[in-house]
Amino acid sequence: MAFPNLRDIAPIDEVGVKERASRYQKRSLKGETKLSALRLALTMLDVTTLEGKDSVGKVKQMCRKALSPMASDPTIGPAAAVCVYPSLVKIAKNEVAGSKVKVASVATAFPSGQSRLRERLGEIKYAVSEGADEIDMVISRGKFLAGDYRGLYDEVAKCKEACGEAHLKVILETGELETLDNVRIASEISMSAGADFIKTSTGKIAPAATLPVTLVMLQAIADYHERTGIMVGMKPAGGISDAKLALQYLVMVKELLGKKWLSNKWFRFGASSLTNDLLMQLEKQRTGLYQGGDYFSKD
Repeated sequence: MAFPNLRDIAPIDEVGVKERASRYQKRSLKGETKLSALRLALTMLDVTTLEGKDSVGKVKQMCRKALSPMASDPTIGPAAAVCVYPSLVKIAKNEVAGSKVKVASVATAFPSGQSRLRERLGEIKYAVSEGADEIDMVISRGKFLAGDYRGLYDEVAKCKEACGEAHLKVILETGELETLDNVRIASEISMSAGADFIKTSTGKIAPAATLPVTLVMLQAIADYHERTGIMVGMKPAGGISDAKLALQYLVMVKELLGKKWLSNKWFRFGASSLTNDLLMQLEKQRTGLYQGGDYFSKD
């Protein structure tokens, strides 16, 4: 795709966006609809570990949880993907082999993005060579905030090329972009440069995913699809730890983008602590009783 005409992007009404997003916090799902939504959300998880203390054992345990979120009920799940550092991709790939679970890897000097493009592209190619199905790259916020939009476009396009057959998720790190107008512009640049998904955050910077930011990104996806016919996925990440909030995101996706985006092909949650709350809420819906947090494995 060509570099976008950013002058055509209308300014964001921040007050209006926040008011509209707040309406989703008042929405609730009941009965079978809620049960179906909880099960759907579990299939949309990118189960993630991105810590300095990550080990082979921790990644294997996480992969088992992604494959079978609730050991007592094999109809629940699996998760969409597991997300790890490049050095642990091969371990994860072996653990989920033969399943529908994808292996995602962060790259491009995650989470800062502060290394030379040569190294960032090399990291992508290494992760893909190890078996990564998806790459979560982080943009250079410094380049963006300095107004070098074309330079950012070129970087994302080169990262997309380095991915080969792997899908590219572009992390905007919205907590550092300062305004909703910047979020919209960064979304447009990333999609035009070839992003398969746009993603809010690394989870390392506060604020991470929020409903207003996600609303702006979803509207950018809708406008881009209307203009080009190309579907782009969305991944809010960081700060989504309870089922109630996750379901509010799903309602927003359905109303802004429609049912065809309600699958893990087009929507993901980047969350390391959401899984168990979804499982607890699911058990409450099915049995009428809450299970304690210790009932489920901790990852």
